Amino acid sequence: MKALIVTADDFGVSLPVNEAVEDAHKHGILSAASLMVGAPALGDAVERARRLPTLGVGIHITMVDGRPVLPPEQIPGLVGSDGRFFNDPVRLGTALYFSPSLRRQAGAEVRAQFDRFSATGLPMDHINGHQHFHMHPVIARFIAEIAPRFGSPPVRIPYEPFAPSYRATRQNAGRRLWNAAFFGAQSANLKLRMRSAKLPVNDIVFGLNDSGAMVEDSVLKFLDQLPDGVCELYCHPATKTWAGVDNLPAHYKCVEEYRALIAPAVISKLASLNVSPVSFRGAFGKPPTTRAA
Repeated sequence: MKALIVTADDFGVSLPVNEAVEDAHKHGILSAASLMVGAPALGDAVERARRLPTLGVGIHITMVDGRPVLPPEQIPGLVGSDGRFFNDPVRLGTALYFSPSLRRQAGAEVRAQFDRFSATGLPMDHINGHQHFHMHPVIARFIAEIAPRFGSPPVRIPYEPFAPSYRATRQNAGRRLWNAAFFGAQSANLKLRMRSAKLPVNDIVFGLNDSGAMVEDSVLKFLDQLPDGVCELYCHPATKTWAGVDNLPAHYKCVEEYRALIAPAVISKLASLNVSPVSFRGAFGKPPTTRAA
């Protein structure tokens, strides 16, 4: 049995991203979106999501390269002089192991992000992290503690196995093999923790090795590799590029990714496979939960 979730990350970071999410859900294959609750276009994203009851909206926990929810003075170890999170996940990840103070600040920020999501009134469809930082054992522990209050939504496991990834692209074999090994080991630990907390998890993802390049041709080739089980294909669509500190990396083909989600060839491919994209909760048959219990 195949279940496919098609997700847009960074929902709320800008109007072009929000526009792409709405249109790709209405007229394309997008079935889920991951909401950055500290992002500048959050209000617009929430308004759109309320018009799209079949879109699965989850929380995109942000601890690097973004804006916090808490005031900077409450989390001084997590932000720079500009009030934004540092963009160095390795440095932060290492510091979290050794600093009780930083762990307390991180815990407070994660809880504040969950609370802000709850304030939107949207059902929480899933949980993941910006730059996959939810894989860090400290952040994963906070998720396991908090998520049951939100109806125990599924959690993204960012594992892309080598064989189908390489068969789809025939490119960058070394990088794909390395990422399969590294993320496979990290994902195994995350999967154990989430399952212990009774939080469902997907089996694999497509998009890890091709972040910012999930264009039409790539999506079609990945769809040919869909395995049995729950697979998430995630991307970063936008209707146009934009300037500012909250923009996507310059090499991301965000407009082409948006076009891929609404491409007739992609829609036809899914129809020929008899696969209809679903939300995370839909993949696991879990009813939506509007707010924290």
